Amino acid sequence: MGEYQPTSRRPIADVFRATARIPVALCVRLGIHPDVVSVASVAAAVGAGACFWRASALPLLLLAGSALCVVRLYFNMFDGMVALAANKASLRGEIVNELPDRLSDVIIFVGVAHSGFCHWASGYWAAIFALLTAYVGMLGQAVGARREFGGVMSKPWRMAVLVLGACVTWAVLQTSEGSYLWGPLAVLDWICLAVVAGCLQTIFVRLVSTLRILKEAARNNNASP
Repeated sequence: MGEYQPTSRRPIADVFRATARIPVALCVRLGIHPDVVSVASVAAAVGAGACFWRASALPLLLLAGSALCVVRLYFNMFDGMVALAANKASLRGEIVNELPDRLSDVIIFVGVAHSGFCHWASGYWAAIFALLTAYVGMLGQAVGARREFGGVMSKPWRMAVLVLGACVTWAVLQTSEGSYLWGPLAVLDWICLAVVAGCLQTIFVRLVSTLRILKEAARNNNASP
């Protein structure tokens, strides 16, 4: 198991990678398994979804949910780093890394859907397209091309856009006598629509890249003697 090396990993900016070095080293030193970090990311997502769900009763929970979305991303970032640093990367770990991630997307956006600060359909459509975006990204690897991470609405950006929307909603509630509308729709409705639109672009970019790679591979195979 220790000899396994993942064939594709999400690119992580050096500035974010640097912030994870101490926690990763600590996890390795304490013998914390990377699967535990993956499960912790789901726990953070459950907390975020619960905060959004109950935010109409206590708007401050919008900020708490936003913070937990960031925590979820952070755990997602360094579970793979822990696996590699501890020499515990495995095919099984790939599944444990990916499946909870998809569950987290659904939990968070369903919480938004039932927050009372947007139409429920907006949150569900955002959840559906988040799943489709991740599916198309993994589809390339499944059909023999590569894992795709391109497009404007990858997981980190979905969470960043949602955090922005939740914080703006909270700020609007403080300054507009309880109204959370921005024009004909709620702020979070616009945010969910932005997520859906970004996911459509991301799905298109990933499919085009996958098809291009497969076409090039077929051309090379036909050219081989």
